[in-house]
Amino acid sequence: MKPAMFNGTTIPVLEQVVNFAQARHGVLAGNIANVDVPGYKTQDLSQDLFQERLKDAVDQRNTPGGTRSPGDLTGNGYDEFNQAKDSFRSVLYHDQSDVGIEKQVTEMAKNQAMHNLALTIMTSQFRLLQTAISERVV
Repeated sequence: MKPAMFNGTTIPVLEQVVNFAQARHGVLAGNIANVDVPGYKTQDLSQDLFQERLKDAVDQRNTPGGTRSPGDLTGNGYDEFNQAKDSFRSVLYHDQSDVGIEKQVTEMAKNQAMHNLALTIMTSQFRLLQTAISERVV
């Protein structure tokens, strides 16, 4: 359960980006592990589907005049980010033409960069909140 103070920040969105990147990293690592298996079809998680569902969740959260308060993201069992989490289960199977290790390593490096960026921004958000709570001057 997330404290309500995080709901006005980008932290819930960044959390979903980190979770997606971690799930995708596992799928890509599996592709690399099976690169020499005859007939193996590479798998991936749909970045487009994830981004679309995450955008919808953010739009839903930011819709004025909604039936819930801004601090009600996790209260009453409501979590608009469930749609984004559901996209983690949407595994894409590709034809056998893209099993190359170079492509998989490139995708893994891009995925790691997205993961690291989200963590860096999240860490910055936590530092800002910590500074605000402790009333220290940065």
